[in-house]
Amino acid sequence: MRTTAMLAAVVAACVSAMESYGEQNVLDDGIDSDRYKAACPDYLHYSMTPHRPLSEGPLSLPYQRPISHCRTFSSPLVEKVIDDLTSRMKDKDLARLFENAFPNTLDTTVRWHVDGKLGTSKRLKASDLDEGHWDGAQSFIVTGDINAEWLRDSTNQLTQYQPLAKKDKQLESLILGAINTQAEFVIESPYCNAFQPPPPSQVLPDSNGQDDAVHPAYEPTRVFECKYEIDSLANFLALGNQFYNSTRSKEFLHSRWYLALDTLLGVLEEQAKPTFDPKTGSFTRNEYLFKRRTSAGTETLSLGGVGNPLNGGTGLIRSAFRPSDDATILGFFIPGNAMMSVELTRTATILKAAGKGKLAKKLRTRGESIKKGIWEHGVVMHKRYGEVFAFEVDGYGSSIIMDDANLPSLLALPLMGFVEKDNKVYQNTRKMILEQAGNPYYLEGRAFAGIGGPHIGLQSAWPMSRLVQAMTSDDDEEISDALHDVRDSSRLGLIHESIHVGRITDYTRSWFAWANSVFAQTILDIAARKPHLLFGKGAEPYRIE
Repeated sequence: MRTTAMLAAVVAACVSAMESYGEQNVLDDGIDSDRYKAACPDYLHYSMTPHRPLSEGPLSLPYQRPISHCRTFSSPLVEKVIDDLTSRMKDKDLARLFENAFPNTLDTTVRWHVDGKLGTSKRLKASDLDEGHWDGAQSFIVTGDINAEWLRDSTNQLTQYQPLAKKDKQLESLILGAINTQAEFVIESPYCNAFQPPPPSQVLPDSNGQDDAVHPAYEPTRVFECKYEIDSLANFLALGNQFYNSTRSKEFLHSRWYLALDTLLGVLEEQAKPTFDPKTGSFTRNEYLFKRRTSAGTETLSLGGVGNPLNGGTGLIRSAFRPSDDATILGFFIPGNAMMSVELTRTATILKAAGKGKLAKKLRTRGESIKKGIWEHGVVMHKRYGEVFAFEVDGYGSSIIMDDANLPSLLALPLMGFVEKDNKVYQNTRKMILEQAGNPYYLEGRAFAGIGGPHIGLQSAWPMSRLVQAMTSDDDEEISDALHDVRDSSRLGLIHESIHVGRITDYTRSWFAWANSVFAQTILDIAARKPHLLFGKGAEPYRIE
């Protein structure tokens, strides 16, 4: 009874704090934090309901951050960036969205983090510890409303914090831990895209409820989903590349990371092989097969889990699935190959600085081969738009002309560093994919417009695509229109996965940390490039130094 009464008191205090007008730190410092966190509301449900205080703009957007005692991670520098930016922003509704979105990953998705100083040996088998499994800093970052970590999502969720890591040791440890955890995932199941909580976290795994037959086989208590997507592996490299560029730390370059890199390179070698042997013409079984019992064609691979045939000698790497988790039609997914090419080259630069010249050359050679393949096979002549990047190709001459909102995308090629924004082929492609005449998944309605994709359907566009549109534009009107459309469709104070183009109240996912991070990155980009659009005429740029 005493325990129940104490827990009830904590719940009452929590609810009272949640309903207060801005009084977010209502408890004494002496509170039992573990007991308090046990009483914190489920953020999935919390995010579906507006909370006060409301913004001072015409939309009166809610404050959707959990109170400080319920946040999963905190950084004084993150709070300072929020204060610095929002105090200068003229549009108070946009300011509220940034206030909610920028810290959302830290506030809500850090399911487990250890800094490595105390070690984790008491939770591990001696054999695991001897091999270095789960040694050092570790971080498990979930996507939001699903208790699993996607390699792609978690890398993008942490991107806006990377510039702060050099000044905030806690953030540095969190991101270093994320690199180390991703390395363990890649070592164990390099073909998989989403992972269960690490064993030493003692967080219980979930089931995705699917009936999948996959080769190579995986352990379902370790893997949440095993869709092979080239961009998942590229994002593993990107996380380390961003960390090094921000901190100049090589601490992540240890034996486990090198093993993960070697495993990744093995996958690229396997997935560069054609469907038919170039000498004999006989069918060659691919290392990766995926079959799901489903009525949705985008959720499984054709031809008994193999996918459509791919030609040899292209330099390109097969990807069975897209970053939307939908199956590719033609397996040479161009945006994913572009990202892999860039990240291999960036990693090679780091390895050369670390004295690994031979390995650096290997990565650079593979990156150049992929890049050459994109320009030779991924650029096609369109009768209306001229030379454009295809979305997918097969090396036989077939191509898919479209773009999808999920990153990496054709729209985001300059953000990846594959081309400059003024590149002619990119500009042709950009024009094509941002209108319905050129992109079957550019969706328009009376309430919203943007790029969608087959993942949700033909009436729902993704705010993420409008944000990428803003970051790849130098036109003030285009940038402002994109920002305002995303703002006006975010009535719950957070960025949704998709919006029905006919009515903004019809959306998917109230809590999607990746989209919130892309919004935050967009605001930071505009604050640096086009400060007058946020702060007013003649305003000085804002940059995280």
